[in-house]
Amino acid sequence: MNDRYDAGSAGYEADQYELVGYDEYGQPVYRQVPPQQQQPQQQYDPYAQQGYGYDPYATGRQQPVQPYDPYGSGDTGQQPTTPAYDPYGTGTHQQQHHGGGHSAPYDPYGRTATSGQQQRVAEQTAYIPQQAGPVEEPVAQGRGDADYHTEQFAFVEEPDQDSEDVIDWLKFTENRTERREEARRRARARVIALVVVLAIAAAGGVGYLWYAGKLPGLSASDDKTDTATPVGAQKRDVIVVHLHNTKSGGTSTALLVDNATTQQGTTVLMPNSLALSGDDGSTTTLAKSVDDDGSSGTRDAIDTVLGTEIQGTWRLDTPYLQNLVDLVGNIEVDTNADVPDPDAKSKGAAPLVRKGKAQTLSGKTAVAYATYQGSGEAQNAQLERFGQVMQAVLRKLTSDTQGATTTVQTLGMIIEPPLTDKDLGAFLAKLADLAKGGDYKTAMLPVQTDGTLSAQASASVVKDVLGGTAKSPSKDAAVRVSVRNASGVKDNTNAARVVLLNGGFTFLEGGTGSTAATSEVVYADAADKDDATEVAKTLGLSSGAVSKGEAAGNADVSVVLGQDYKPSSS
Repeated sequence: MNDRYDAGSAGYEADQYELVGYDEYGQPVYRQVPPQQQQPQQQYDPYAQQGYGYDPYATGRQQPVQPYDPYGSGDTGQQPTTPAYDPYGTGTHQQQHHGGGHSAPYDPYGRTATSGQQQRVAEQTAYIPQQAGPVEEPVAQGRGDADYHTEQFAFVEEPDQDSEDVIDWLKFTENRTERREEARRRARARVIALVVVLAIAAAGGVGYLWYAGKLPGLSASDDKTDTATPVGAQKRDVIVVHLHNTKSGGTSTALLVDNATTQQGTTVLMPNSLALSGDDGSTTTLAKSVDDDGSSGTRDAIDTVLGTEIQGTWRLDTPYLQNLVDLVGNIEVDTNADVPDPDAKSKGAAPLVRKGKAQTLSGKTAVAYATYQGSGEAQNAQLERFGQVMQAVLRKLTSDTQGATTTVQTLGMIIEPPLTDKDLGAFLAKLADLAKGGDYKTAMLPVQTDGTLSAQASASVVKDVLGGTAKSPSKDAAVRVSVRNASGVKDNTNAARVVLLNGGFTFLEGGTGSTAATSEVVYADAADKDDATEVAKTLGLSSGAVSKGEAAGNADVSVVLGQDYKPSSS
């Protein structure tokens, strides 16, 4: 649809309009042409052959335009003078003379107004709607003497179409930056929270270890004797276990000690050569006592020698030990010898147990290792292997009381009174907990070749581990007297034993020592001074032989028989 104004179309013959300029918004401005000035419409030249002054939108006759001077060489005498530019067409135009007069007002689009005298008719100025303005590019003017004025240039400030996109991009960039900062803040918060959680966990772990006494340097096992509780007053639970070898015979004995005060567990290995006193005062060995006197008699004899108080006896035959190891799921032991297979038919067969670190032992191999005593080895070597197996079993045994009790009941052993399966299960569970925590050790009871206890045993094992010296005997208990023969006469030991037993004292074999000229009667506790004096009197020694000093660890009074001792005088 073309709504452009056509001066020659019907309906518009009475009223003709002509372009006079453009307003400040770039819209064309027209005015009505008086009828007397209307000129015949000029033929439309589609190729703009009229020259520079051609205006396709002009409705009147166009005057001829002088040739364009691109160099501005000035007036040639034929070019009319151009008036000042009126962009709005509101000023009074100069009259044009038909014979080479002044040219029409300057049209910025290269068009000229129609010829004839033009007067401003304000009331006839109108706007033709929907008529588009000129689209041709203005032709550059020469530099000559062209006169440009400020009002010739109209600058229209139009809003930037990309402003919304720019704003959106800025918002996006700002939001992305904020998201990155928020992510950094969250990351920092997570790191701080993680550090706090780790610190709390570490503090809780250290606190638990401190409470349980398992911190290095602070554990009760690091220094058992450095405690406010006297050694004798510490609470201990002791059970004696006898391993019976049902195949080759023989027994192995150990004391299982749970020191509740120091939170320390110990296996005390007892050589079979340990000298014990029978009910009649006769001297016997631990091995013979187990076979002859049974569990009850042996337990009482051990209490007498060591000053302990054993709560029960656990008879553990080798088949039960094998089943126990299988129940806990095998054990790991640092073996110290190759154990040959007893069922091997040839000498060159591979050993049943190999020497090495962290050897896995099943029930069968554990029994073979625990009972093995090599050719030429002392019985202490076999005892040490038995101790290794027992400690390894405790490490694998559950520390739950009910679980340990179930394990004991599953074995189907006959528990000797007064010990019950529940008592044994609860006791083993406590030792298992100590073994898992590293608060468990194995110690050998030092026994001399004659079966008596050495001074080392009195200081380390009997006193510190078993608390024998600090055991407070009952009011009616017999005074324990340890006798060491240094007279050089072997029979003097038996003579002193008979005399002391008849006097109501408990005789303890102290062995023999280097020859001493005079006899001594020594007591450690001031409360035992009267008993020591009575012992000296019973042996026929003078009161001057009584003195305070270091007594044997398992005795109240220690006696050294010197060369001045005369059995006939006792």
